[in-house]
Amino acid sequence: MEHTTAFQRVAQVGNLTEMPLNPLEQQVVTIFLTVLICVVGIGGNIMVVLVVLRTKHMVTPTNCYLVSLAAADLIVLVAAGLPNISDVVAFWIYGYTGCLCITYLQYLGINVSSCSITAFTIERYIAICHSIKAQFLCTVSRAKRIIAGVWVFTSLYCIMWLFLVDTDETVYTNGVVVTCGYRVSRSLYMPIYFLDFTLFYVIPLTVATVLYGLIARILFMSPLPSHLSDREGGGSVHQGHTSSTNRGNKGAIFARKQITKMLLVVVVLFALLWLPYRTLVVVNSFLNPPYHNTWFLLFCRMCIYTNSAVNPIIYNLMSQKFRGAFQNFCKCDWQHEEKVAEFRVPMYYSVMKDSSRESNEPVTEQEEVSGQITERVTVADEDRSTFICS
Repeated sequence: MEHTTAFQRVAQVGNLTEMPLNPLEQQVVTIFLTVLICVVGIGGNIMVVLVVLRTKHMVTPTNCYLVSLAAADLIVLVAAGLPNISDVVAFWIYGYTGCLCITYLQYLGINVSSCSITAFTIERYIAICHSIKAQFLCTVSRAKRIIAGVWVFTSLYCIMWLFLVDTDETVYTNGVVVTCGYRVSRSLYMPIYFLDFTLFYVIPLTVATVLYGLIARILFMSPLPSHLSDREGGGSVHQGHTSSTNRGNKGAIFARKQITKMLLVVVVLFALLWLPYRTLVVVNSFLNPPYHNTWFLLFCRMCIYTNSAVNPIIYNLMSQKFRGAFQNFCKCDWQHEEKVAEFRVPMYYSVMKDSSRESNEPVTEQEEVSGQITERVTVADEDRSTFICS
């Protein structure tokens, strides 16, 4: 494809105008919202990754997918959010290499986020609707292999963006504006966009809608499966054991409903917060000239950044395990060495006591699936997480 320089294009048009500047109020609002969302989002997603990696009982198949989602959201906030701060004030300042790398990372983060959401949706469906198979399919090692495959696939897929973007210079009477844009025309770009739109928005939401419908039917509408229902009979000798088992079953059912609701909220927010931008691009595909209202574009960007920043807040509000792990993580980071030494001996006893239980009854995500979690999990988890932090 032949390219002409900015000066040649201006010479051909023969019309020089003044450089368009963003209104001051738009610059202030953009910088304030972007900084606020990015700081909260980057801090929250880093905490999600560290909490899961540093806390043994948090390493579950579902949480592995949430770590992948958090890493992808970090990339979006760093590659899309932070450059927007400088771009609104001084246009594009990162050059040709920055244009390629930042665009590549933006699409990589967006697409990995979508794939991670699809992965944990399928994992939840198998865990709840096919609990027997889940004991073999929903494992941490399998989740790690799937996540590795997702990152490899999306990394290769996004390479095409390195050949689709380029910097462009436009000369005005009072200066030159450099922008990072698309190398190809809109007519050639649209098929690529709709492929991306279908693979990483339409298909994931369709899968999520169908699978969460099936999950809701099993989890909230159907009677309890036989292996989770109260055991009948047993006589007075087994009354205490039956009562304890029933409490464990109720705890397991509550835990499954809680995590399913949390993940459903993540999916719904993903759909809603990406809807303005996706709708705008679809509409602009059929409009000439396209709709480019600056305030609406700002709204679309803020929705995308918010989607990448809000998930850790959702985990903290809706998951007792994440909330407790976040609290323990923050306490450990600010703990003095004297306090750590003070609790070292009782912690060792707690770990020994818990490890003896783990040798017979490991506390994993699968226990939530098969209804084997009992009330001792909360105490054991708190002991282990505190010991690991020390």
